Amino acid sequence: MNEIVAAITAFGGMGLALGVVLAGASKLFAVQQDPNYELVLNALPGANCGACGFAGCQAYAQAVAAGETDVNLCPVGGDGCAAAIAAIMGVEAGRASRFMAMVMCSGGVRVKKKYDYAGIPDCVAALSASGGPIECKYGCLGLGTCAAACGFGAINVVEGVAVVDQERCAGCMMCVKSCPRKLIIMATQDDDVNVCCSSMEKGAILRKVCEIGCLGCRICEKVCKYGAIHIHDNLAVIDHEKCTSCGDCAEKCPRRLIVDANLDRGPRPEAVND
Repeated sequence: MNEIVAAITAFGGMGLALGVVLAGASKLFAVQQDPNYELVLNALPGANCGACGFAGCQAYAQAVAAGETDVNLCPVGGDGCAAAIAAIMGVEAGRASRFMAMVMCSGGVRVKKKYDYAGIPDCVAALSASGGPIECKYGCLGLGTCAAACGFGAINVVEGVAVVDQERCAGCMMCVKSCPRKLIIMATQDDDVNVCCSSMEKGAILRKVCEIGCLGCRICEKVCKYGAIHIHDNLAVIDHEKCTSCGDCAEKCPRRLIVDANLDRGPRPEAVND
């Protein structure tokens, strides 16, 4: 019996000693946290979406507090968040990065069906069933996986295609990550004119499967005075470095596929004649 008590006492003493050593080591080797870190973290919205380019709000706050990145990279918090963080860091805020999701498809009910899908209402699941229920291999499946991923209620499926509510979209990019066909992009303040179609089929083939897809007709290319839109792989593609958001291509597109998100439209510049 005495041996058991002695053993328990010995192990208890060893545990106590190790506890004291670990406690001392934690204080001795503790990494001092920048006081600005907590302030910056509290100023962030806490979405942890990664749209700022970091793994989450904590990682971004650490980088900001260390002076390793800009204070205006949070699209969810917007200008208010950028201003608050800039005040903490004692720097100028500048313009916050404003992003909005754009669904690069307008098909929905205007796309021919291969079969009636009755499985799990999820785009990933639908794709596993013979490549999805629609004939267009580039089109939106319309099952709302992106809507389910959006924490701001900014996406709804309307007539079989995902549609973004610009007022609610926070630019968190969760919908971008969720779309299995990679049909959702982020439009910036300056890159706000986009062709809402992703099909690279030739016009004759596309007409058979979709009533609204891009035919590569080149009308938009011809009407653009800035040389900002061209046909590549049978699809109109916009060069945002040249685009002035004048709206001419959107107005002339016979299928109304070109949309201007109107995030930051300024005065229309004069055309440059080469």
